[in-house]
This record gives sequence, structure tokens and C-alpha cells, in this order.
Amino acid sequence: QLQAYGGGLVQAGGSLRVSCAAPGRTFSSDVVSWFRQAPGKERDFVAALSWSTSSTYYADSVKGRFTISRDNAKNTVYLQMNSLKPEDTAIYYCAAKNKGGDYSARWGYTYWGQGTLVTVSS
Repeated sequence: QLQAYGGGLVQAGGSLRVSCAAPGRTFSSDVVSWFRQAPGKERDFVAALSWSTSSTYYADSVKGRFTISRDNAKNTVYLQMNSLKPEDTAIYYCAAKNKGGDYSARWGYTYWGQGTLVTVSS
């Protein structure tokens, strides 16, 4: 199980960082991703990081504004969100898998966090 935390309320144009920890396991061979789900909408891919290669991938809607990164010592993945917009409001979930496949497909992920709410006010 993963733990996502760090959400909150921020004004449009502001920044926020959410974190994903994995108590009891390591991300050593995982792809770790962030997804988000707005009220009444599907859970969409936001960003992914390959722990072994450090490659990163982003949804077009967040490219240039969001950055996914990691802290090896803390076994934690971060999502730094800048220039936030009201449409970024959602519950943000972290997910991990240790198998191949489309990194943006949520059904391929084995481990999920409980989600953390990010609200961007206009």
C-alpha cells in the first residue's frame, strides 16, 4: 500500500507539492505514477517516473507545470505542481507497478495510495 499526502487548498497560480511513500516496500524496479480524479470524472494519468531509468512522462495538460521526482533515501516520489489552475482540482492518487505496459493506463498498476485532495481556487 502507498501513502499519498500533502494536498491542500491553494490559489490559482500557486504551487503545491504532494508526496507518495511506500512503507514496507521499495520502489527499486517500479514505475511510480500520479493519477487524478475530479468529481464526476474518470481517473486520469498525470505523470510517471521509472525508478530504474529515471525517465519521466507527463500528460499534455500538466507538461511544463508539474514535475515528478524522487528521493532515493526516503523511498518517496514527489509531484511538484506549479502554476496551478482551477481545473487541476482533484483527488491525486499515487500508484506503482513493477511490470511493463502503458504507464498511463491505470488498470496496469498493482499498488495504490488512498489519495490526497488538491483544491485550486480561482
